[in-house]
Amino acid sequence: MLKNILEVRARLGEGPCWNQSEQLLYWVDIYNHRVHQYNPATGASKYFNVGEVVGCIAPAGTNRLIMAQRNRLAFLDTLHGQVTPIIDIEHNHHDMRFNDGKCDAAGRFWFGSMNPEEPKGRLYRYDPDGSLHTLLTGLTISNGLGWSPDEKTFYITDSPLKTIYAFDFDAKSGDISNCRVFIDLTTESFVPDGLTVDREGCIWSAMWDGWCIIRFDPSGKEIMRVKMPVARPTSCTFGNQDMTTLYITTASVGLSETEIQNSFYSGDLFTLATNTSGFPSHNFGG
Repeated sequence: MLKNILEVRARLGEGPCWNQSEQLLYWVDIYNHRVHQYNPATGASKYFNVGEVVGCIAPAGTNRLIMAQRNRLAFLDTLHGQVTPIIDIEHNHHDMRFNDGKCDAAGRFWFGSMNPEEPKGRLYRYDPDGSLHTLLTGLTISNGLGWSPDEKTFYITDSPLKTIYAFDFDAKSGDISNCRVFIDLTTESFVPDGLTVDREGCIWSAMWDGWCIIRFDPSGKEIMRVKMPVARPTSCTFGNQDMTTLYITTASVGLSETEIQNSFYSGDLFTLATNTSGFPSHNFGG
């Protein structure tokens, strides 16, 4: 069953992550410069204003998140709201920012940049030892990324190209190779946004302007389409104690007044009870 659990009316809700040790959900409202926190046990919610655009987050130890902002990485103290810069990263175009990201099982932070007009986006990996690696170039909007349960495959989405790619993944080194098209949505009117992978190896991808979440099997075949009451679902992740609840973020940005009336709950946080389960978000540093 699909439920609207939090009426936050985010401009661009994105990047949900589940902190298993805290039993809390975090996600971002990119253009409102907010990191949200939600406690499903109590229904309590709050947000931190981090001062500028925030593209993605991941747990980074007790009461701490790592963030990719417009052009830097930073830590957020979730007790006091303090932001501590880590590293500035220069973009190769003035009108760029960081977008989606998450940590792999080894605790390395993967995050991408975006330039919707030209293929100048990149995928980066920031390791716990402080080293920064450029893994991919030539992306337009680096988006929805994840790993197969056996950690042999890495997935990444390029939204304007309407394509989800797969790579061979070396879990020890963190390297990727052998790029191929995994899911081709070029015949659809909508575009793939954020994604998550369940324990069966199926991919759940949010469809911007598609009014739905689509579940694909490990071969890339569509097996389920979940209708949403909003036009722009943006991303999803599994959470709660049994990890069977899918949390879904949504956006209201760019919608006309008429479109918002037809998609009234745009920007809210939703949950979907599923018959499968996912994985908690990995921590930076392992």
